[in-house]
Amino acid sequence: MTAERLTKLRKKMAETGVDLVALGPGAHMQWLLGFHPHADERPCMLLVGREREAFLMPALNAEGTRENTEVAFHTWSDDEGPADALAASLADVGADSARAMALDETMRADFALLMVDALPSAARTFTTETIGALRMRKDAGECRLIKENAQINDRAMQAAFAAVRPGVTELEIAEAVRSHYPTEGAKAVFTIVGSGPNGAFPHHATGSRKLKDGDAIVIDIGGTKDGFFSDMTRMAAVGQPPEGYEEVHSIVDAAVEAALRAARPGVPAKAVDAAARGVITDAGYGEYFVHRTGHGLGIEVHEPPYLTSVSETVLETGMVFSIEPGIYIPGRFGIRLEEIVVLREDGPEIFSDLPRDLHVSRS
Repeated sequence: MTAERLTKLRKKMAETGVDLVALGPGAHMQWLLGFHPHADERPCMLLVGREREAFLMPALNAEGTRENTEVAFHTWSDDEGPADALAASLADVGADSARAMALDETMRADFALLMVDALPSAARTFTTETIGALRMRKDAGECRLIKENAQINDRAMQAAFAAVRPGVTELEIAEAVRSHYPTEGAKAVFTIVGSGPNGAFPHHATGSRKLKDGDAIVIDIGGTKDGFFSDMTRMAAVGQPPEGYEEVHSIVDAAVEAALRAARPGVPAKAVDAAARGVITDAGYGEYFVHRTGHGLGIEVHEPPYLTSVSETVLETGMVFSIEPGIYIPGRFGIRLEEIVVLREDGPEIFSDLPRDLHVSRS
C-alpha cells in the first residue's frame, strides 16, 4: 500500500507542479506510510520528492522508527541541530532547488519555518491538492473499516439509549457509551451528552446534570478501531418530549434528507450545505442552525471535505463525510441528527443501520 500511495502522490505532484511534499508526524504521514514516528519538538519530517523520499530524523528516535520503514534516514543529534541533516535530506530527494513545495498544514510551525528558511525561493502551498486530495477519496478497504466502526457505534448508541432514565446524569450515560467500545475491540474518542437546555449547546461539555422527565437529549458519540473513526448523533427523550419537539425533529430530519438528495458527484460541497440550510431556514429556524452541515471522516474524526456554505470542493465518488444539520433553541432543547456517508455514483450510502427516530425512555 505504501508504494501504491507514493506513486499516486507523485502523480498528483506532477499534475500540480509541486516538487516537494514535506510532512510532519501526523495523519498525512500515517495515511501515506501506515505509521508515523514519535512526535515531539525535535524536527522530524518525511520529504517526498518527484523520484525519492527521505526522513529528517532525530537520532534519538531513529532506532525505534527503523522497525517500521526502509525509507532513508538523515539523522541529527541534539548537540548538532537539524540544519545539516535537512540539507542532506533535500539533496537526497532532489529538492534542494525545489521551485514549489507543499507543506503539511498540521505540522508544527517551527518545522514549517525550517523548510521556508531552507528553500526561501520556493513557492509554498499546503497539501490540499496533493495528499489531501488523495485522502478524501476512500478505497474499498477504508470504507470497510469505516463501516465496521459505524456498526460498533450503532451498538454504543444503543447502550446510551438503555441508560436513559430519570435521575441518571449525563456523565453516567457517557460512561455507558465509553464502556461499550472495548467490548468490541474499539476505543472511545468522544461522548457529547446534552440533556434538556444543555442540548442547545452543540459542543456541550458532558456534565453532572440529572435527567428529568420531559428532557430531550442530544447524544453525539464516536470511537476508533484499526485506525479509523466513527461519529454519529441521535436523539433520546425521558418520557414525553418537550412541547414543539416533534415539529423541530421532523424539520431536522427533512434537512438531512435534502442534503442526501443534493450530495452527488460533481456537486460543490456548498450545495449540500445550502440544501440542508434551506429546509431549516424555510421552516423559520435558520438562526438556530449555527454550524456547518458536515465534515469528512477517516483516519481523523474531522478531515476534508468540509460541507460549509462557502466550500467550493467538488464532491467525488469515494468521499466520506457527515451530514449533520441541527436546530438549537436556547434555554429549551437542541436537535442534531448525524449520518456518515460515502458518496457513490448514484448518491450517498449511509454507514449506520440505526434509524434517526427519537428514542423514548418510559422508565
